Amino acid sequence: MKTIGILGGMSAASTQIYYRTLCEMTQARLGGLHSPELLIRSLNFAEIERLQMADRWDEAGARLNREARALQSAGAEILVLATNTMHKLTEHMLAGVTIPFLHIADATAAAITAKGLTAPGLMATRFTMEQDFYIEGLEHAGLLPVIPDSTDRTTTHDIIYDELCKSIVTEKSRATYESIAARLVDRGADCLILGCTEVGLLLNTGNVSVPVFDTTMIHCQAALDLALD
Repeated sequence: MKTIGILGGMSAASTQIYYRTLCEMTQARLGGLHSPELLIRSLNFAEIERLQMADRWDEAGARLNREARALQSAGAEILVLATNTMHKLTEHMLAGVTIPFLHIADATAAAITAKGLTAPGLMATRFTMEQDFYIEGLEHAGLLPVIPDSTDRTTTHDIIYDELCKSIVTEKSRATYESIAARLVDRGADCLILGCTEVGLLLNTGNVSVPVFDTTMIHCQAALDLALD
């Protein structure tokens, strides 16, 4: 089994899900006392969030690069970035990194196309929903993403940062997310991408009327497949 390096902490809530999910998937796949070989570097999200809000992406990219190189030096054989939004800095982060990197949007697009679906709704941070780094990856895979309107984008983003990143889960926000997902379906979405690693705290196959693609689950499965290859 190869060692998976997880660059996380963005937020801590999502990184906890990554750890738990990879452990559960490994035990289910291999049985017995098996668990994954992991190296985890969890950053202080408050520092990263300040850089995001100040539009200081170059500084954030330099930080991710230092941490990715440190994981590689420590023995990681596969690199996973446990956040959707910070994939905006993939190129910067990977400077000097030679181990395989699993891009979350590529893994998600592959999972969607494998099911024969073409028009995923996308609920994520404002950065992910509005900037090209993520949407273009879906489009290059032949998908036609459906993005919430401006009001719904603001609401989706605010719930992520004000609540989910702090592990706050409320039924009010769940109902709000359900309504946003329903509006995306009404506009033609044939599935839904939970495009922030915390969105799965509110949405799942039980409260969305179309197939749901949880990027965290997909990313973990792809990482485990590669680790066991």
